[in-house]
Amino acid sequence: MSGAQRFHPVRGELIDIGGRRMRLVRAGRPSGRPTILCEHGAFGCAADWASVQSRLAAKGLYSLAYDRAGLGLSDPGPKPRDGRAIVADLEALLAHAGETGPFVLVGHSMGGLMVRLFAHADLERVKGVVLVDAVTPEALDMRFARQAVALFGGGLRLAGLGAKAGLMRPVARFSGNLIGLTGEAAIEKRRIYASAVHAKWAAEEVAQWPATSEMARAEPFAPNLPIAVITAGSEAQNPRLKGVQSLAAEASRHGYVEHVEGANHASLLGERFADPIVRGVEHVLKAARA
Repeated sequence: MSGAQRFHPVRGELIDIGGRRMRLVRAGRPSGRPTILCEHGAFGCAADWASVQSRLAAKGLYSLAYDRAGLGLSDPGPKPRDGRAIVADLEALLAHAGETGPFVLVGHSMGGLMVRLFAHADLERVKGVVLVDAVTPEALDMRFARQAVALFGGGLRLAGLGAKAGLMRPVARFSGNLIGLTGEAAIEKRRIYASAVHAKWAAEEVAQWPATSEMARAEPFAPNLPIAVITAGSEAQNPRLKGVQSLAAEASRHGYVEHVEGANHASLLGERFADPIVRGVEHVLKAARA
């Protein structure tokens, strides 16, 4: 069963990109300023960005979030599900949706690798990047990070088996909305969290994580590109990891770093902690004079 057949999207729309459909959620109104393009993390979906998109709209900013192939409500795509395939899908989605940019890219977790690849592939249209507790290519140089990726991939495969047996539905009631979403986005997130198809294709992406990381390492951000880094928790919590996460902003001529005390990797996207992400977007827009 394809992503589009699992349940009808109340938020967003399904867009045919050439024989398969991807779900896109638009928020706010185009205003002539750059479009804020949100890229979710591993096992994530467009719903993850609902609180952030709402805050951006309140600031008069237009934003897009989407489900990658096989995740959420989007139909699966061809293997391997590595960074290049994901960026190619995104380019096709934007073209078929009539979204021409320019863009500010916002990437959470593993989405940090995807926005790095997109920024390199589309230099003319990308005006800046916001990395939200994001994965960097350098992270896999650390042993604990490599082990965490391997464990996460194994966990996703188990989640897929559990979802097929219906075991993820009760789990989703308690842990399917760690972000702290509200309304329809919260309902949507829990449904997707319990989906076997979602878990299967998330596992396919995670299996390609090392390869995607090496692709991103080979394509660093341009030094004149404004970069904001927003991390979960105080800098003192994990200074080694925070240092790695901050490298892109430190290498930028227009870098900005904010460590959000009290937030965790998931809740950083939710109602309580969305404002620091918006501040990162505003920094990038100001630096880009956009």
